[in-house]
Amino acid sequence: MNGDATPQDLEESLYEVRKKIHPRAVTGLFARWRVAMVLLTQAVFYGGPWLVWDHRQAVLFDLVHRKFYIFGLVLWPQDFIFLTGLLIISAYALFLFTAIAGRLWCGYACPQTVYTEIFLWVERQVEGDRTKRLALDRAPLSLEKVLRRGTRHILWIVIALWTGFTFVGFFTPIRELMGEIATNALGPWETFWILFYAFATWGNAGYMREQVCKYMCPYARFQSAMFDPDTLIVTYDAQRGEPRGGRSRNTDYRAAGLGTCVDCGICVQVCPTGIDIRKGLQYECIACSACIDACDQVMDRMNYPRGLIRNTSENVLNGVVAERDKFRRMLRPRTMIYASVLLLLVGAFVAALVMRVPVRLNVMRDRAVIYRLTEEGLVENVYRLQVMNMRDAPRFFDLKVNGLDGATLRRVKLPLEIGPLATETLPVDVDVDPNAITENRTEIQFVLTATDDPGVTVSSKSQFFGR
Repeated sequence: MNGDATPQDLEESLYEVRKKIHPRAVTGLFARWRVAMVLLTQAVFYGGPWLVWDHRQAVLFDLVHRKFYIFGLVLWPQDFIFLTGLLIISAYALFLFTAIAGRLWCGYACPQTVYTEIFLWVERQVEGDRTKRLALDRAPLSLEKVLRRGTRHILWIVIALWTGFTFVGFFTPIRELMGEIATNALGPWETFWILFYAFATWGNAGYMREQVCKYMCPYARFQSAMFDPDTLIVTYDAQRGEPRGGRSRNTDYRAAGLGTCVDCGICVQVCPTGIDIRKGLQYECIACSACIDACDQVMDRMNYPRGLIRNTSENVLNGVVAERDKFRRMLRPRTMIYASVLLLLVGAFVAALVMRVPVRLNVMRDRAVIYRLTEEGLVENVYRLQVMNMRDAPRFFDLKVNGLDGATLRRVKLPLEIGPLATETLPVDVDVDPNAITENRTEIQFVLTATDDPGVTVSSKSQFFGR
């Protein structure tokens, strides 16, 4: 370091000031895929709460009443295991797709990427292409600049607020939520989450953008652990491209001792994270493939073959595997193990959902009195049964008790009628002839069976005290 360097120079060398990135618009195959994924994901997100299923909201996570509706499926807090299974399946799917083709999730379906694309589209419509936006940044404050920037922010805020409203609509019935907003009767929690989610969307997609991918997202840090030499990644073919340099279209680049890279820098201009893919794979790369579309267009104008930047593997670049065989290498031990585990998890998840019994039974003994003798001379124990009907329709149940010969049930009217998606707590007395009791404590079992479907049966164990 220069001996004349000041502490301020040292500080500036250690801390890089963020430079605002204005990605250049690009067209091509991968750009069309990104647009398709934006439309698909937002159709699911914005349209999901408005779908109706059997006279109710099709997708609703009703935290107040602790019921989670997903079309015809109704889940309860006791079904939390299914959420755990879904998260594990999602993790293995992420491992599998990352091992095969890198950060596909980041480039095409991550909410950060999707909303950044939406906000960038608005920015381009209001302020113009990359060149005009850069010029607007440098321009002094003027009425035109205020109007353009103000219009951009108003549109961003509208999108962000609608996004927050839709998000809360998955937890509070969205039609009721709309009515509360229209009548100025919105509750404090709904107001907080709408504004909080809107602010997060506006800040992340409008301002932070690539900073979220670079510094906040943990996936960027451990993705390399899931890569191997056969993983398809966005990469620059240095053997073809180097040495790079400018030239006219009619120049024989071989005779000039150049590679096919014309050093136009467009691959950097279209990158949403501002990296130069020609420096090799970097953790900031989100595999959006915008640089591939841009480079292919330049190659077409120069009459050079496409693929200077392409999705390929390290083994292909090093000549270990032929380009035509790169897709065959998807079926390798690592991906086969991931796929096998994923299929087993999905199979177990579906089987658990199919075999899920739509009724629950919990039995609680009355601990105030261990047992008592009735006027008929019978030994009686008192229980409280909690019956949960998890079906969106009323149901009738028969109840019996096993484990003690001659045991009878009192204070309960059979068949039990439990309303749709309802939980009933019922007092039940179990009376037994003293001569049938051989031990101080006997294990008994309450069995609940649906009258319309004997296959819907659930049981719960308890203890009977009598000597």
